[in-house]
Amino acid sequence: MPFVRRYRYPLALAAVIAAAASIWFAVGQFSPAGRPDRISIVTRSGEHSFTVEWAVTPDERARGLMFRETMAPDHGMMFDFMVEEPVSFWMKNTPLALDIIFIHANGSVARIARNTVPFSERTIPSGVPVRYVLEVVAGTADRIGLAGGDRVRLQ
Repeated sequence: MPFVRRYRYPLALAAVIAAAASIWFAVGQFSPAGRPDRISIVTRSGEHSFTVEWAVTPDERARGLMFRETMAPDHGMMFDFMVEEPVSFWMKNTPLALDIIFIHANGSVARIARNTVPFSERTIPSGVPVRYVLEVVAGTADRIGLAGGDRVRLQ
């Protein structure tokens, strides 16, 4: 019997570690970053669906879309700051021109920074407290007719 007790707990611990590792890899290191998700934006021209990657940790938000050279026109990155607060972005180390969409916690669009300049270190402020920021390829806001007050639906 001592032999069984001696190895029961290490095996149980190994099983727990293996399960946790599986979950860790499945959900992207306990955050949705890198995992595709769907959102839709409702404008006067209709409902537009996007696949987004999430940036929720400070490191993920700091990296954002830096160093990305291409992105599909129906893709983007959604930043979640967990609370509404004024935020600022910049384009340092970002080779893509982007539209940056600042979004209130209720999903309404607060502000749109259109066609941002790649590699610029100029700050792009939200202007008001926001919870989310969506980065999409430059020209997307104009293409879908996005305006302040339009709605972003998280799925």
